[in-house]
Amino acid sequence: MSNMIRTQGLVKRYGKVVALDGLDLEVPKGTVLGLLGPNGAGKTTAIRILTTLLDPDEGTVEVAGMDVCAEPVKVRRRIGLSGQTAAVDEHLTGYENLDMVGRLYHLGKRPSQERARELLEQFDLVDAGNRPTKTYSGGMRRRLDLAAALVAKPEVIFLDEPTTGLDPRSRVQMWDTIQELVRGGSTVLLTTQYMEEAERLADDIVVIDRGHKIAQGTSDQLKAEIGGERVETVLANSADLPPAHTILAHFCAGDEIQVDEQTRRLTVAVTGGVEVLREILQRLADANIAVADIGLRRPTLDDVFLSLTGHVAEEVAESNGEAEGSKAEREDAREKEAVR
Repeated sequence: MSNMIRTQGLVKRYGKVVALDGLDLEVPKGTVLGLLGPNGAGKTTAIRILTTLLDPDEGTVEVAGMDVCAEPVKVRRRIGLSGQTAAVDEHLTGYENLDMVGRLYHLGKRPSQERARELLEQFDLVDAGNRPTKTYSGGMRRRLDLAAALVAKPEVIFLDEPTTGLDPRSRVQMWDTIQELVRGGSTVLLTTQYMEEAERLADDIVVIDRGHKIAQGTSDQLKAEIGGERVETVLANSADLPPAHTILAHFCAGDEIQVDEQTRRLTVAVTGGVEVLREILQRLADANIAVADIGLRRPTLDDVFLSLTGHVAEEVAESNGEAEGSKAEREDAREKEAVR
């Protein structure tokens, strides 16, 4: 089987708001697809459709070779889901949560218990396994939630912003766990707002905005699309932004200059490396424009997203479509139990 996840012409509407507008996805077996986009872009809606929690209005959806709409029960047996909110029972221990999920999957008493102990070991939760989960830290709850998604050893795993709210150490631990799953043959669809996360984990990246796929490729391919180098200049005074913009426009080798008035930062694509940087500094000095900081750097995925959408990935969308994302987040923990 070449693709473990496939959508074609996927459409979902919430009243007049189109949350997904003809989304096409393909995820080969044993790979990670990173689905990037701001809040309200349609990421959670796509996950909910792929995991049988929501019916599409148009399009075809296949997971593990099965039609999601025609065979939802069979699909649920082949997938695991970890959503934006850890869906664990805080009154049960970590062990009891995992054992319960195994029973819900009809694994049987002894296999459920053995799997629970195995996952507690795998996710470094053995010492906390007999404590109520309400005593767990945020990172521990997220690890337990991911462990619960893996109880039935699913072929396809859906991770909806799995590291949101985690501290840097817990985030890296989660990344290591996800990479280990893929090395074991799992197929993963990962939604995220963190560019570093997508760059580290994803074999392929799809960028969506307002329900549309606006770009696809590897991290390096997406960066190449917007050019090579960037000169990033932070001015000492906001009043100098207009004349500095005029100077930098002379060196611009790509799209429009990106201006952040709040931080007095201007970013411009250039060619020529250090020589261009020297010339820009000289032009600014000749114009008596004080520079607080300046540097030459390679583009990041944040630059890609800003170039494609006009806003950064972490920015909260101010469109009506944001209501779709917020509603999905509120319902995610409750509805996820239907998959388990």
